[in-house]
Amino acid sequence: MTADTAFALDPRLAAECRVVGDAALSRVLLMDDARFPWLILVPRRADLRELVELARDEQSALLDEINRVAHVLRALHKPDKLNIAALGNVVAQLHVHVIARHVNDAAWPRPVWGVGTREPYTAPAFAARLKALRTALHLAEPAA
Repeated sequence: MTADTAFALDPRLAAECRVVGDAALSRVLLMDDARFPWLILVPRRADLRELVELARDEQSALLDEINRVAHVLRALHKPDKLNIAALGNVVAQLHVHVIARHVNDAAWPRPVWGVGTREPYTAPAFAARLKALRTALHLAEPAA
């Protein structure tokens, strides 16, 4: 499975997230909001909007990557609930949110979207979070 050379990350995702690394199919992003352990997987294929636009083997690969990310978030954060969603109402590019939720988080029990103000990580906390995620997911740091 190789990346699509025409793939480009939606500017809204690029503005609000940091690249953790690339899995076989997806770019793995960390949402820059310290209130929630929140990863986003974006299949590296051009012009995708819907899961059904992926070939069947790529749909399976994406599900495997979602599963891998979910297990890592469970191990690292011990959430009360995992939220997994692909909405695309604001950002049309196909992307899947995997969010570790806790009953005492800022949005519980509501969805995280539109609740309060995003709280960007401090530089040291962001570096530590990225390192822990890259190690747990076995992803290399992206090239500059």
